[in-house]
Amino acid sequence: MKYLIILADGAADEPVELLGNKTPLQAANKPFIDRMAREGVNGRLLTVPEGFHPGSEIAHLGLLGYDVSKVFEGRGSLEAASMQVPIDNDEVAMRVNVICLDGDIIKNHSAGNITTQEADELINTLNQQLPSFTLDSGRVVEPNDIKFFTGVSYRHLLKIKGGNKHVNCTPPHDRIGKPWKPELPKNEYDVFRLTEPITKLSPKETADLLRKLILWSQDILANHPINLKRVAEGKDPANSIWPWSLGYRPKMQTLMDLFPARVHSGAVISAVDLIFGIGVYCGLDKVTVPNTTGLWDTNFEGKADAAIEQLKKKDFVFLHIEATDEAGHDGDAELKKTCMEYIDERVVARILQEVKQWDEPVRIAILPDHPTPIKFRTHTTMPVPFVIWQSKPSKAGDPVDIIADEVMCYDEDAAAKGALGLMKDDEFIRFFLGETKPVPSSKRMVK
Repeated sequence: MKYLIILADGAADEPVELLGNKTPLQAANKPFIDRMAREGVNGRLLTVPEGFHPGSEIAHLGLLGYDVSKVFEGRGSLEAASMQVPIDNDEVAMRVNVICLDGDIIKNHSAGNITTQEADELINTLNQQLPSFTLDSGRVVEPNDIKFFTGVSYRHLLKIKGGNKHVNCTPPHDRIGKPWKPELPKNEYDVFRLTEPITKLSPKETADLLRKLILWSQDILANHPINLKRVAEGKDPANSIWPWSLGYRPKMQTLMDLFPARVHSGAVISAVDLIFGIGVYCGLDKVTVPNTTGLWDTNFEGKADAAIEQLKKKDFVFLHIEATDEAGHDGDAELKKTCMEYIDERVVARILQEVKQWDEPVRIAILPDHPTPIKFRTHTTMPVPFVIWQSKPSKAGDPVDIIADEVMCYDEDAAAKGALGLMKDDEFIRFFLGETKPVPSSKRMVK
């Protein structure tokens, strides 16, 4: 049997007045995904363990069955794996956005979806002009202890030699339209933990350095030619950096180690380094698709075709689509609905048409990693709806067949009535891979 997870990032939502008090999932015309819901088994999944921030890094690790409390080391360290940037034992890595500030307010977390080419020029300038920083403690941090790395669009990487991960940094997409100064990095702890790497800087000193880096970047970026050109064109400037999600080098088992009877090879398809990085640590091959943007204009068909080609060669494929999440962060309900329709028509339909011709069964799951409600423009911890569907009956040695439940369409409310109820921890991935048996509410078999 083959296994495919299609991840519509942030697709879950709450009722939106503009959509007739429906969620984007409910308002979207998605006949192929709805068909999967009718022929498959449905439920909801708590992807974010209690006490963790509902970021994509946490939610993805959670839905793949990892114990987040043991393996999570910050978003930056995961993205570094995708970017092939090594993290030494004496380094801390973190995501750093280039963002747009409007006076005292965070206007957006993406600098108006700046292009990678533009952002690369800004990142190069920051590296070239790094000064020495004298911290409040009197310690001096030299330029060669700090390094920026260009990622994709507004998403980049920062490494600090001797830095400490115990710093409270607010994700910028959580504070859109709100003052930025109260959200500057703060230290979480004033003492070191004996079980962690020896770091040169204390948490308090690391937080102080990050605050100084942010304010310094604003001076450097304010009159940069890239930003002057963007403003002249009516676009938002990238007039500040914003570091967050710090961590050291992770230690994780691969999916092949966790599920040796089901997963022997796999691939990850995405447009963003975070998901690629998670895939690398999961043991999945990184597959890039031309003209993928992480937005509504991404290459949906190319991603679908890549998933099909990888399924022909591998047991497990993880297909990630970012567009729905970005529409949620932008507060654009119509665009989020449209992106879900694109996923249905240009991804799911294409894949279903292909795999139904195969002799080997293919099991497909569709779900978000977390909700990104339009009214909040950020992530929440509410459960996400999922559907698991199978192309044809199992063969000898495969997991037992999926047994369809009574659900007739795919959305937040419908999934709550699914036979699988509310799952958490590794329950979803174990059921999906056939490690646990189904608990059906109906005896109807998938044809």
